[in-house]
Amino acid sequence: MSRVGKLPIRLPAGVVVEMKENEVTVKGPKGELRRSFDPAMSIVLEEGNLLVSPSGGDDCRALHGLTRSLLANMVDGVSKGYEKLLEVVGVGFRAQKVAEKLVLQVGYTHPVEVSPSSGISFAVEGTNRIKVMGIDKESVGEAAAKIRAIRRCDSYKGKGVRYVGETMRLKPGKAGRAAAKKK
Repeated sequence: MSRVGKLPIRLPAGVVVEMKENEVTVKGPKGELRRSFDPAMSIVLEEGNLLVSPSGGDDCRALHGLTRSLLANMVDGVSKGYEKLLEVVGVGFRAQKVAEKLVLQVGYTHPVEVSPSSGISFAVEGTNRIKVMGIDKESVGEAAAKIRAIRRCDSYKGKGVRYVGETMRLKPGKAGRAAAKKK
């Protein structure tokens, strides 16, 4: 059995779980999430804890830890929510929020507009920090990755969109190569 899969999932106050066959619905203060799981997984609600156990043979061992992690992410999402922080780095690069859309000026001839998908919201702090928020961990990460892909950081100057705290290894460029050959 999976070490991760054996761990119980504690339900915080205000979170309600409903199960119908292999579909699980989790409701909480932030919203509601619904997901279908493999029928080989047995999900049981006991004393405020969710327990996941495989009910099949060796084929479902790989799904044990995954199912538990997905359920735990659903419970955390409806109770606390998820957020990813991005920063825009570069001279003249900036982000702003217009209505629900995010407008990025990142070195193209035109501003790039990003519309949020359902369940996702954007917040802009200053002119260079973007916060992507939502209750579904998977969709928050996907939205942040799409924003980052609009203008990835280049490896020479470090300009572009990146996650907060992400380190960039900058290449020396032509001047660095010439100085290294002289020695």
